Amino acid sequence: MYMRFSSLLGAGLVLLATATQAFAGATLERVESRKEMVNVLMESYPPFSFLNDHNQLDGYDVDVAKAVADKLGVKLRLETPSWDVIAAGRWSGRYDICICSMTPSKARAEVFDFPVEYYASPAVIVVNASDERIHDAKDLEGRKVGSISASSYESYLNKNLVIEGKEDQKIDYPFDFVQAAPYDTENVAFQDLGLGTGVRLDAIITNLVTAQPRLQQDKRFKLAGAPLYEEPNAVAIEKGDPEWDAKVREVFAELKADGTLAKLSQKWIGADISK
Repeated sequence: MYMRFSSLLGAGLVLLATATQAFAGATLERVESRKEMVNVLMESYPPFSFLNDHNQLDGYDVDVAKAVADKLGVKLRLETPSWDVIAAGRWSGRYDICICSMTPSKARAEVFDFPVEYYASPAVIVVNASDERIHDAKDLEGRKVGSISASSYESYLNKNLVIEGKEDQKIDYPFDFVQAAPYDTENVAFQDLGLGTGVRLDAIITNLVTAQPRLQQDKRFKLAGAPLYEEPNAVAIEKGDPEWDAKVREVFAELKADGTLAKLSQKWIGADISK
């Protein structure tokens, strides 16, 4: 009886190990068998991802995703659900990877793994050019401030942002309360801010790189104060797939070593912000 129990236990452990291995490599196996990698990102987040004049997705994140797919020898398919769907995770195999400018927050680490931080840029305050009230973060007190829904910027406004892997980074919240106004896309947020000081919005919190083209091309906007905090942006994958995690790390190490990331960064940003 003891020996039979041991045999059954051993067989069970083998099955468990086999199932674990199958789960561990599920995404990589799916990508290799379908010869396709599905990357999820935002449709309107220039210069990282946006629709160009030919109504095709373009930008830094798009080109990085293409480079990753090329290294893997597979086709690239891009999907653009709303950011709150992307950031919620639990994709159930619908998407393989998010090369989509995601900040690795503590909350997101519960559902995602972050194999690689591939660029960094500070978070900043943008206001209407006619605004003389907001000069830094403390002046956001009681104001209505826009950000992408479910973003790290919204977490900042709610005073609960913890960046995964950088828990020792001190983030200052020099305000007691800010009225956070979430938007599906920054385009709409900037349209509202462009209507005038305090008409619909008082300010927007966003990425400096995202803000720069708008500031250069549209004189209705300006920066207010110094950057708020340094924001790493990472590749996100479904949690618990070590083989896919290792493959993503390997590919990005190659893209870093051969200068691809730096080249794409210079192309879209005008500077090397790759990590």
